[in-house]
Amino acid sequence: MATAKGLCGNLPAEASSFIGRRRELAELRARLATARLVSLVGPGGVGKTRLALRAATGLARGFAHGAWLVGLAEVHTEEGVLRATAEALGLRDHGAVPALDLVTGYLADRELLLVVDNCEHVLAPAAEIVTAVLAAALRVRVIATSREPLSVGGEHVLPVPPLELPLVDTTAPVERVGQNEAVRLFTERAAAASGRFVLTEANRAAVIGICRRLDGLPLGLELAAVKTRVLAVEQILAHLSDRFALLGSDGWAALPRHQTLRTAIDWSYDLLTDEERVLLRRLSVFAGRFTLDDARGACADGCLPAGHVLSVLASLVGKSLVMTELVGPVACHRLHETMREYAAERLADAGEESASAERLIDYYVTRCAAAVENARPQLVDWLGWVELEIDTIRLVLRRCRDRGDSARRLALVGSLAWWWVTRAQAEGIALLDDLIAAYPRGSAELTGAHFMRGFLAVLRSDPATGRRELGLAVESARRAGPARLLIEALSMASVAAGMTGDAASSQHLLEEALAVPAGHEDGMSALATTQAQAMRCFFAGDLAGFRAASLAGARLSRELNDLYTLEIWLMNLGLAALIREDENPEPLLVESLTIAQRIDDRVAQFYLVGALGCQAARSGQPGRAARLLGASDSLRALTGAAVNALLGPIQVETVERLRAELGQARYDAEWAIGACLDRDGALTFALGPGAGRSGGAGVVDATPLLTPRETEIARHLVEGLSNRQIGSQLFISERTVENHIRNIMNKLGVSTRAQIAGWAATTLP
Repeated sequence: MATAKGLCGNLPAEASSFIGRRRELAELRARLATARLVSLVGPGGVGKTRLALRAATGLARGFAHGAWLVGLAEVHTEEGVLRATAEALGLRDHGAVPALDLVTGYLADRELLLVVDNCEHVLAPAAEIVTAVLAAALRVRVIATSREPLSVGGEHVLPVPPLELPLVDTTAPVERVGQNEAVRLFTERAAAASGRFVLTEANRAAVIGICRRLDGLPLGLELAAVKTRVLAVEQILAHLSDRFALLGSDGWAALPRHQTLRTAIDWSYDLLTDEERVLLRRLSVFAGRFTLDDARGACADGCLPAGHVLSVLASLVGKSLVMTELVGPVACHRLHETMREYAAERLADAGEESASAERLIDYYVTRCAAAVENARPQLVDWLGWVELEIDTIRLVLRRCRDRGDSARRLALVGSLAWWWVTRAQAEGIALLDDLIAAYPRGSAELTGAHFMRGFLAVLRSDPATGRRELGLAVESARRAGPARLLIEALSMASVAAGMTGDAASSQHLLEEALAVPAGHEDGMSALATTQAQAMRCFFAGDLAGFRAASLAGARLSRELNDLYTLEIWLMNLGLAALIREDENPEPLLVESLTIAQRIDDRVAQFYLVGALGCQAARSGQPGRAARLLGASDSLRALTGAAVNALLGPIQVETVERLRAELGQARYDAEWAIGACLDRDGALTFALGPGAGRSGGAGVVDATPLLTPRETEIARHLVEGLSNRQIGSQLFISERTVENHIRNIMNKLGVSTRAQIAGWAATTLP
């Protein structure tokens, strides 16, 4: 789930757009003061998500590590719940640590608020993960939203009713009526939809009637409000009254709320044109976001020509049946969860489920196969596109599995190879293992799957699995080709053999790779063999050969615009320079880290920030070095990755040097400041002021600088004074002291008064 970056978290920017709910907000905040898990429970369309987000937005500043949203609307499996939780927290499973352990380990020493939204369809796995988090992370609190409780120990259930209804008093002053929550929502949405709607004495009675007919349900009120573009509120009320009468109820007050909402959506659906109905129900096949191109590719046919989709989609957006959001420069769309359920029912009623699912699978298999052709030279754009589409791609993979459609599932997994490498290694491994098990051993179709499985094993420091899978890829590619895949498999197999200490096999495989006639000038094949040559030199202790091969690889990567391999070559060169101490490695490391930031390679970020810390220590910046090493350790926790084989010994030596130079107390204080930085803060610090200052005069980096008043307060914290005592000495209020301390924490990237005191004691003159 993609959301806009918020303060110390990932809450969507629109979370503050909210109507009423003062009573529920107060109750939720009060319960969170004593309870660690509060579940907001109620039917669809009642506004549970908005209430949770509004509360989290207001409470985020009270948590040292902010508030984070885990959206489960597009998730359907236990693995999906865990993956969504990890992704929401910015974690990537790139190591041998089990995913649940990665999540709980990361949260163990953090103080944050977790909003787990839309749990009802994955209740058991959501409950299991929430239980594990609360057991492991004692300073984490959770707000869950669901149609029923999670039923776990310590859960406080808070039912979420519809909005407060207006009194049946058509003579009440307009100002008083307008203060009612349901009326306020309707009037604000009607004004936004029509551009002219105002609550008046003339329409007051009709608006009250609409709000009561719709039982204060936010989604129903929003759908009704849109109709003010073409109908007067009196006409809307009349149509709603007719529809409720058709249900055979004795009166609207006795109508169950889910039926109330169903009636409101039914009316909106019945008012659509034939093409609008067709598109709305077909849009239910998407798991989450979709673009105009997706709607054309997966929904168009003879009944709905592709050329009509834009205008029909725009009409559905205008009627508030489809939501729109900008993801970077791309306009994306989605259905409200309740609307998606309704549209899916209509799709089934129309007998279109199978045909729509088939169109969806065909579209994504074809689209992903076309896109992967330019994945490596256009990696940033390609990764951004996959991130936008990944929820529905995962749904397609699941549907292929359920249908026993291994061929198209294999094709789709193969098209996403660079996604698994850079973003989701554990997920890719699980998919590949499942697919490989579904085919007879030695199947020619599995050549690419065996190669990718072996490649991922090498990346995760599992050479035994790598040798097995790459060996199978080599056998298959020898029989059927293509030449590039054979060269890449032999080259990676050479690396895997070298990792196990089998130098003879490593050399033999490399020689065979170099002897394969590619048939044409193939830069990617040359990159593969150059990488194998570099690693053979590394395992043999030939640092000069390692550097020469890395220089050749970097030149080739620049020619091919292959950012992923260029990042690796630059890191290799920087680490080699760090080991040899015969040149300045910082420009190489900084350029590599800049690329790692662009392509969001979390493992490389962890390695490179640590390497820059080692270089800072060698260039006379011990304070900065300790902070960078702390930041590197924080980045490691986001991936679960192992320490880099080249860098590990250098870091051990650097830590010993810094402890001797700074003293244990100061080293610990500086390290803690770096460790408290989030990922963006760590990268900004590594690439910001202080970077590129090798050869300095040993001045400790004092950024970020405090104001004189903040410096005074930091010194008083060293003395152990309370806010009241500090305020008394400085003649300022206790609240002002509190605000200054919060500013100091933000500038230093720390979360406790003790960390400020430790930093001040060892840094301030």
